[in-house]
Amino acid sequence: MLSNAKEQYDVIVIGGGATGSGIALDATLRGLKVLLIEKNDFSEGTSSRSTKLVHGGVRYLEAAVKHFDKEQYHLVKEGLRERKRLLDNAPHLAHPITLLTPIYNWLEVPYIYAGLVLYDIISGKQRLGKSSIVTRKKVTKLNPSIKKNGLKLAVKYYDGAFNDARMNVALLQSAEQEGATVKNYTELKSFIFRNDKITGIKTYDYINNKEEEFYAKYFINATGVFSDHIRKMADKNIKSIVRPSSGIHIVVDKKFIPSNNGLMIPKTKDGRVLFLLPYLDKCLIGTTDNEAKVKEHLKVSDSDVDYLLEHVNKYFDVNITKKDILASFCGLRPLVDLNHDEKSAELVREHIIEKLDSGLITIVGGKWTTYRSMAEEVVNMLTNTPCKTIDFKLAGSHKIISTKDLADYGLNKETSKRLIKLYGDNALKITSIAKNEVGYDFIDNKYHILNAELIYTIRYEYVKKPLDFIIRRANLGLIDKKESIKTVKKVSEILVKELEYNSEFLQHLYNESISLLEEGF
Repeated sequence: MLSNAKEQYDVIVIGGGATGSGIALDATLRGLKVLLIEKNDFSEGTSSRSTKLVHGGVRYLEAAVKHFDKEQYHLVKEGLRERKRLLDNAPHLAHPITLLTPIYNWLEVPYIYAGLVLYDIISGKQRLGKSSIVTRKKVTKLNPSIKKNGLKLAVKYYDGAFNDARMNVALLQSAEQEGATVKNYTELKSFIFRNDKITGIKTYDYINNKEEEFYAKYFINATGVFSDHIRKMADKNIKSIVRPSSGIHIVVDKKFIPSNNGLMIPKTKDGRVLFLLPYLDKCLIGTTDNEAKVKEHLKVSDSDVDYLLEHVNKYFDVNITKKDILASFCGLRPLVDLNHDEKSAELVREHIIEKLDSGLITIVGGKWTTYRSMAEEVVNMLTNTPCKTIDFKLAGSHKIISTKDLADYGLNKETSKRLIKLYGDNALKITSIAKNEVGYDFIDNKYHILNAELIYTIRYEYVKKPLDFIIRRANLGLIDKKESIKTVKKVSEILVKELEYNSEFLQHLYNESISLLEEGF
């Protein structure tokens, strides 16, 4: 079915991950009429599969010092500046985190400590804490499972941690509240040209089975690892600029890292940095870095899991095994590669912006921490209006609330904490739905996930399919695969009722969700 509507926008953004959502918000705040489209769910790919750190990049700093590389140095400096802004603009989703680096060789102490002190110095006024030496006794008290044989001490430093999938939603909610139009499950099928210039797009809405056309002055390609595909829709003869790299994460019980401190393992056999981080009351371990092909749903390979376990277990007295893994996920990094000579692990996480003769603007590369400055750079190409995102509070962060604010709704403390952590002040909308409409029944008793929470995300957070909620809004799929599978039937039934899907679509949603959870999402 083809819609006759030919809506005109100032900017059409293709891609609903961190970069695209950041651009949509920035452009909207500067007075531009914006449409953002996403083929799948928002942040379904790379933007919900990060290591959940907001950082300048310790590894990049080491490379900058070793090779006198100004590019990597400036990348670290920019990341540290943007780290503070991200933490300030979404305090319910982002917070400082303390990281410990255990050291087993006295000769490494001055090298690692000096590097982290330099990290502090570069941070300047944006510093989150002061790096210091932690005694062996204190390290083992904080982390009882850590390998004690040969442990000398640890170096403590500070960075930021955040909830990537929830941050993406907050950006989109903020953009929409300021006037943007955002559509998930809407695929770009082709560009519309006039005199070799792009003037519009043809799209397909998978939920409503509808073809549409939209027109604009500017077109932004922010599709990450899929950027080359979109670029070649505009110019089939263009060369590729993206070098995909895959990274996996595994999630285990919090007993392996019981404190609120994370662990940074500074050097694997292939030069990677590994992290063990507290995440949603679990322990997140990552990441790998391998050459990869572009694919929508990547499976976590046994070899990658073995790699993580091999290196992590060198630092524990109690071995983590595959049986301990509660969940795992794999993402693709959109690394910029203009010469194809370097290994993916050696590529700098910088970004480039390209404008084709057809008018298509592509931004690719970068990382979550610098999404805001990347968006600012793109929107500066479209308007002279000053950027307003530097200190713009994102949706959910306009009012700081506590469990006391939810006390009148009859929730237990754990449920209240969870809602505030994920939704900020929007938790009040969830409790209102529970109190006035559907009651306080749980979709999942173990993690205190309310029916009202799902209904809120359907109405206000663009949820169209079960895994939109289970993985990216409620985050259950990222921390407990078995428990997630148990919730699919109930989530599907509420979705069908709320969105008035037919029974045939209900079965499709259920089958699709179970398959993705079991095989890899």
